[in-house]
Amino acid sequence: MTTSPTPSNFIRNIIEDDNRSGKWNQRVETRFPPEPNGYLHIGHAKSICLNFGLAKDYTGTCHLRFDDTNPEKEAQEYVDAICDSVKWLGFDWGKHIYYASDYFEQLYEFAEYLIKQGKAYVDSSSAEEIRQLRGTLSQPGKNSPYRDRTIEENLDLFQRMRAGEFPDGSHVLRAKIDMGSPNINLRDPVIYRIRHIHHQRTGDKWCIYPMYDFTHCISDALEKITHSLCTLEFEDHRPLYDWVLDQLKDKVPCHPQQIEFARLNLTYCVMSKRKLIELVENKLVDGWDDPRMNTLAGVRRRGYTPESIRLFTERIGISKADSWIDMTVLEDCLREDLNERALRKIAVLNPLRLVIDNYPEDQEEQCYAPNHPQKPELGKRELPFTKTLYIDQDDFMEHPSKGYFRLSPGAEVRLRYAYIVKCTSIIKNAQGQIEAIHCTYDPDTKSGTPGADARKIKGNIHWLSSKYARSAEVRLYDRLFTEPYPDAGEQDFKTYLNPNSKKIITAYLEPSLFEAQPEQVFQFERHGYFVADRVDTSPGKPAFNRAVTLRDTWGKITNQG
Repeated sequence: MTTSPTPSNFIRNIIEDDNRSGKWNQRVETRFPPEPNGYLHIGHAKSICLNFGLAKDYTGTCHLRFDDTNPEKEAQEYVDAICDSVKWLGFDWGKHIYYASDYFEQLYEFAEYLIKQGKAYVDSSSAEEIRQLRGTLSQPGKNSPYRDRTIEENLDLFQRMRAGEFPDGSHVLRAKIDMGSPNINLRDPVIYRIRHIHHQRTGDKWCIYPMYDFTHCISDALEKITHSLCTLEFEDHRPLYDWVLDQLKDKVPCHPQQIEFARLNLTYCVMSKRKLIELVENKLVDGWDDPRMNTLAGVRRRGYTPESIRLFTERIGISKADSWIDMTVLEDCLREDLNERALRKIAVLNPLRLVIDNYPEDQEEQCYAPNHPQKPELGKRELPFTKTLYIDQDDFMEHPSKGYFRLSPGAEVRLRYAYIVKCTSIIKNAQGQIEAIHCTYDPDTKSGTPGADARKIKGNIHWLSSKYARSAEVRLYDRLFTEPYPDAGEQDFKTYLNPNSKKIITAYLEPSLFEAQPEQVFQFERHGYFVADRVDTSPGKPAFNRAVTLRDTWGKITNQG
């Protein structure tokens, strides 16, 4: 896999301008701030690579910060999974791991400060009443009847909210900005709500929790973030981000710059965490790390490498314009990476017995196959050759179509790395299914021997000795959805689930594959790239997942359909 110079983009241009002007004294401090309410998906990889990559390129720092302000949906499991995924992608936050809950006391003090400045008030309206008074995109909002409470009354109520005197939903704290603003986010947004819920880090210390828009900007400021990078859906929230920090300019160490970029939209995927949770909870997939899932845990288990993901994020680039990236771009990045690193092996996925009639019953010999055709320094491996072999059923056709050059009655093919054979007869069972192919071989055509190439044969197929091949479970994974845009339209995305996205078979493999370590990736010649499952592989008992085919077969299949 070749690497190219890092392409410029508008965010890099901003940083370069800042460095030239001395705005941040040449300092670049970014953050990746996930909420721990689910597993990260491939869309998050773009943000991870961007934030950590910029920090590295400009000799800065990237923080990992958990925005854990909604304990109802958060869990330590998700924190651990997020850390694991970021590390797997190749990034290290060092000592810079933070939690929004670290700042709960400061956030509370800042909220009190806003009340004292007349910039926040306690609203006792119901959630529905607040919604009705907020207005619409074409209609301004209306002031809450509680908007003009005195500072003293607001402070008293807010302190009692903290003390736990009130039930959930009875009061909220709102910023006092402008109910007539064309930006709905500035129409007195809620910044604190009552939730009597146990928090995974702070326990039962708090029963009021700050809202994201209030917490996020302050967390950035307290951590002295310089460039706060987020996706485009937060563009309308930037005026609120700036408003909060402007009110607290004497209380926080800096005012970071929020910069928005286009999120990753990938075909044949859903990027909504809510929908991914739905797939998991309804057991439509085999958990968060199901190899069909576009979670980072899932693609890792599928066989994707960190290098291929980083190459993908680099290749799609950073822009301000939303667009769809075709799944084939991601798959090609994986092929490009694995073509370089994956050792070659032979697997017979759909076995058919082949008997060489003129080969001695008790004879055995070794054939030699390269471990990597582009890397002769990796040497060769031995493939035992015997009278009875396995070939793939796809490599035999009783009534061959035009252009079919593999094995058929009376036809000749080369057994790769071995001999030329000719089909002489077919054995069928009572149901008419082919059970075995009988052939003869030409002993003067062994690959690698003098004169072996004197006879030119178009067909070239794979094989394994039936005596030495060993069986193992192989999972043939495909795309989880049949439609490129499962989120589109009004139809439930689950109606597009691909019933053929997972097929489990028993295949015959080279004996050396039984030494495979979890997450070790191989190219099964002619079939694709396969990884030893990181969960189900044990010593001497591997299970393999297909990561990707050798080429884009999906497009061909769908075009035919």
